[in-house]
Amino acid sequence: MPVFGMPEGGTALVIAPHPDDETLGAGGTLARLAREGIKVCILVLGIPEDDVDVRTKEFDAACRTLGVAEALMASQVPSRPYDLVGFLEAGTPLGLDALRPDLLLIPAAEGHHHDHRITHHAALAAARPRPRGFPRAVLGFRGPDDYWPEAGEPARVSVDISAHQATKMSALTCYASQLREPPHPRSLLKISDLDSAMGARAGTAAAEQFIAYRMVV
Repeated sequence: MPVFGMPEGGTALVIAPHPDDETLGAGGTLARLAREGIKVCILVLGIPEDDVDVRTKEFDAACRTLGVAEALMASQVPSRPYDLVGFLEAGTPLGLDALRPDLLLIPAAEGHHHDHRITHHAALAAARPRPRGFPRAVLGFRGPDDYWPEAGEPARVSVDISAHQATKMSALTCYASQLREPPHPRSLLKISDLDSAMGARAGTAAAEQFIAYRMVV
């Protein structure tokens, strides 16, 4: 059975503030989902205007490496929080109304980047129980920069990515413009160390941890 008890052939949607957030926070899990037959989709909400070409190429390469089925960098994303909720529901082909994902991965509430917090609150509101349906699992991911200072939300859901960590690292190398040298937390060495530390908590070689906002099984 796929991770999180997802149905065979189910759909997972990641809503990311920027290209690379999906791989930094959940790359190993996405690779595992894809290899377990889950349709993985990524919706990115923003990209720096001076880096569009570079970041787009990096994002496309990372998605191919992870086995992502559909990916979209949205344009004309609303700036008002209320409007952003409706946009995530029905504003794109990867909106919740059209895609009806079984699993939704969103930034954790206590991310240090303002864009991550805005995305979190809008995505959580869009995932509320509604007549059109809603994701049965909603989980929050953190990037390596979000562990200082220690976040208050408990991340109690661990995903064993031991067999998929190498794929995550390969996808991260696609984001050459965003990686840093050690000891920066966004260096390959420190990201690998973090995955190993999360694995130690779960009793595996490597893991990613998530905050559970909804889990219906």
